[in-house]
Amino acid sequence: MIILIGGSGQVGKTFMAQKLLEKYHMPYLSMDHLKMGIYRSNPHCGFTPLDDDEVIAEQLWPIIREIVKTNIENGQNLIVEGCYVFPHHLQEFDECYAEKIIPIFVTFSPQYIRKNYRTGILQNRNVIENRQEHVASDDEIEEMIQSHESYRRKCLDAGISYFKIHEDYEREMKEIDRYIAGVMKDA
Repeated sequence: MIILIGGSGQVGKTFMAQKLLEKYHMPYLSMDHLKMGIYRSNPHCGFTPLDDDEVIAEQLWPIIREIVKTNIENGQNLIVEGCYVFPHHLQEFDECYAEKIIPIFVTFSPQYIRKNYRTGILQNRNVIENRQEHVASDDEIEEMIQSHESYRRKCLDAGISYFKIHEDYEREMKEIDRYIAGVMKDA
């Protein structure tokens, strides 16, 4: 099976991938690592790390799509996570591939962001990866809300289900974990 984790920034995609790796002993591929590997090896690759997610996704998604297909063809499991996985990308898979993919798209509700940005979201940025220290601003909170709402709309436009973290991060992430466990069991 392929577990494909997408969502807006800082929602916990890498944390989720790490927990799934530990639980299922499946390798995972971070699209951020792929992005940096491509850019560092060729700074003229068509994007910079600071470009809009859509621009970077145009370059990375074809590579990821073919990695996913190759893993399925070889009967191998893989977790792929990143903010460059968009719901409409699932439409590019034929049914024989799509039935082997567990798509997980995660967003925060505006209420969750407003309530938890400084005390939860920013404090947990370094749970898996070391990221730069950050000071929150009200503008950033509103930008994050817009980003998550935009991602949610992409899910709706593509007719793809998504998970929205609204109140209790740990409890709602456990619900996602139970969903994945159910699909894995039935596979």
